[in-house]
Amino acid sequence: MTERICVGAIAGAFGVNGEVRLKSFCTEPADIAAYGPLTSEDGKTEYRITLTRPVAGGLGARVQGVQNRDQAEALRGTSLFVTRDRLPSLPDDEFYHADLIGLAAFDVGGVELGKVAAVHNHGAGDIIEISPASHKSALLLPFTKAIVPNVDLSAGRIVVDLPEDSE
Repeated sequence: MTERICVGAIAGAFGVNGEVRLKSFCTEPADIAAYGPLTSEDGKTEYRITLTRPVAGGLGARVQGVQNRDQAEALRGTSLFVTRDRLPSLPDDEFYHADLIGLAAFDVGGVELGKVAAVHNHGAGDIIEISPASHKSALLLPFTKAIVPNVDLSAGRIVVDLPEDSE
């Protein structure tokens, strides 16, 4: 099975004529339309989208076959995927979130902290969530070069330079 990467989600209906509010997870939000047809996670359902305009909280879009507000609203919460081979290659110091999830996390002394459970972005930069190996609760840390100085995808690990107040 070809690996699929989530590039966006339908946040709900917009207007009364079948437009949807689309949340793009791409660095440049409008790039979501450049990948051609998007699919469901399992690849069985295809969504052909056309961007219409910027809207509060995302982009307005038409989905082929969606004619009215009820049909658009029924798509709320639908995640949109693209196969990895349709995504651009990244420079050495950039990563797709999907590549980071599941990596083992070690502190600079080599002690295992846990595994990368998620990468969040609420608008102020990426936050890496590490599920604990020994900590009582998950670690939420800025995903910056200062905090995560080393990402080694081939070895399946990251190195984390923990701030003093997080230990």
